[in-house]
This record gives sequence, structure tokens and C-alpha cells, in this order.
Amino acid sequence: MNDRPIIIAGPCSVESQEQLTETVHALSQIHEVGMIRCGVWKPRTRPGGFEGLGEAALQWISGLKQQCPSLKFCCEVAKPSHVELCEKYDIDALWIGARTSGDPFSMSELTEAMRGTQKPIMVKNPMSPDINAWIGALERCFQIGAKQVLAIHRGFDVYNNLGYRNNPLWEIPMELRRRMPEIPIICDPSHICGKSQLIADMAQTALDFNFDGLMIEVHCNPSQALTDKAQQITPIELKQILQTLVVKQENGSAADELSYLRSQIDSVDKELLKLIESRLQISLKIADVKRAHKMTTYQPKRWEAVLNKRIEMARETGLSEEFVKELFEKLHSESIRVQEESMKIDR
Repeated sequence: MNDRPIIIAGPCSVESQEQLTETVHALSQIHEVGMIRCGVWKPRTRPGGFEGLGEAALQWISGLKQQCPSLKFCCEVAKPSHVELCEKYDIDALWIGARTSGDPFSMSELTEAMRGTQKPIMVKNPMSPDINAWIGALERCFQIGAKQVLAIHRGFDVYNNLGYRNNPLWEIPMELRRRMPEIPIICDPSHICGKSQLIADMAQTALDFNFDGLMIEVHCNPSQALTDKAQQITPIELKQILQTLVVKQENGSAADELSYLRSQIDSVDKELLKLIESRLQISLKIADVKRAHKMTTYQPKRWEAVLNKRIEMARETGLSEEFVKELFEKLHSESIRVQEESMKIDR
């Protein structure tokens, strides 16, 4: 990542010309901000809420671009008509939201409308934790000739969101980076957190994971915002957060020491995989016993007792209870799978 991460900031929704102008002028005084985000069309889960001002908002943005030619703006698009209007008003970059990126039909129509554009296209992850759907959305952007394509990690809507609006599931953007290392990844801590007081820590975590930048929702008066008021911060709060963020290097003078420590991790991982393999072999023997005695594969009372015991062990060792719970749930799921496969073979 560059020494200075990409910072995109602005209101969740453009609500009035006065609100937009006040917010943008304040952001223009923060030198780290490289682009202003503006919600012009707002997809709402349920009808009746504020859904954006559309072309009127684009006209105000166009006026600000003329007043401050150095400012860059990006808007979310969800339909071909949105793309056409953003072209008309010379919006500098486009982003595709989570509701759209997970729908191949919408992505196909939307990217076709973008064919030939020279504007950067940013693609948020789908709402569900499906990395292939995210990659597919990014690939559609490349197929229409886009030269600048970025990914935005905004978290995932899953059963357990760990107190956030959306669970970050960091392993998914990390896997995206492994598969598509050429694509910059921006983190959207506003939509992950859902609460303004959590944004600073989440932003630092993203930079620690070597993300290329941040997209943060900023409003001149968040308590009066028409959308997502709980997760928006003021320009002053943004400036304070940016001043406290630490940008770390991927490599540095500690390369030799890190190499040695990473080799130790490699050795531990090798042993872990061997132990997991041994555990699954025992599970197969358990399957033989269950089959011989006509017992069910899944035994919820036994599993609940095992899980509670492992969580208690986590407390004693100082490990995260949530981590240990998720780890053993995955191990148990794999154990049940291999037992079921074993029983199918013998049927």
C-alpha cells in the first residue's frame, strides 16, 4: 500500500444543497481526503424511507465541482439510467452497492451501460459472504474494458454479526487479495460498524490488514441525517481519526526476524493439520461404532456438552471464547460430514 491510503468520505445521502455544501466544504479542508462520496439514489429495504434526490443532487454536485475543480466525487449507481446521469454531470467515479453486486443480471446490465467509461469503478462486496459472486462482479467490470477497478469491503449480513452492523469476515477480502492481487481493496468501516464510536478501531484494523484505503460516511450534522445517522461522523471527527491512524509497512528492517517467526508459524500450522487429520480419523472410528449400534450421527446433547467444555478451556487459556466456539463448530461440522460420508459408503 502507498504511504498515504486512499480516503473517500462524504454523506450517506445528499439531503439538501445546504447539507451537501457544508459537508463538502469542511471535507475539502482535510488534505487526506482524496474523493467525496455522495449517496444520490438510496436503495431501502422497506418502502417509505428517504430514497435520495436523484438528478437534483447531481446538479448540486456539478455546481461544487465548478467551484472547486480539484475536488473529485463518486456516486453509487444501480441502474443504467444512473450511469447515464453520472456521465451527464461528469461524476468522477462510480461505485456499485452490495445489493447490486450480488445479482449477476443487474451487474450485466449495469456494466454494459458503463462500457467505454474511463472512470474508476468500485465494487462493494455482496451482502452474503460469497467471494465468487464478488469476484464475478469485478470480472464483469474488466470485461467491459474498465481500466481502474477497486473492491470495497463493507462486511457481510450473516447470522452472527459480532455486535457490528455487518460481520467483517476478514478472511474473505484476504482471499480476494490472494486471488486478485492487482485490485486495490478499500474498507468501508461505516457499514461494517453501524455505530460511529466503533469506526476508528475498525479503520485501524483495516490498515493493519494492508487495505489500500477507507470509505467513511461523514455528515455535517449526523444526528439529523435522513439515512444511517448512527454510523455517520462529523468532518471534525474524521480529521481526528485520520490523525491517529498508523500506516504500517508490509516489509521493513525487521524482514529477517519476521521470516524466522513466520517459519515457526509454518511449522505449527503443519502440526495443526496433522492433528486435525488425526481427529477426523477418530471421527471415522466413531462412525463405525454408531453404525454398528444404529445410533444417529448428530447427537445434540453430546455436542452441547463438548462445546461448553471447550469454551471453558478457552477461558482458562486466555483464548477468545468466540474464536474457540467458531473453531470447534467448524471442526464438528467437518466431523459430522466425514461420518455421514462413511455411512453412505456402507449403505
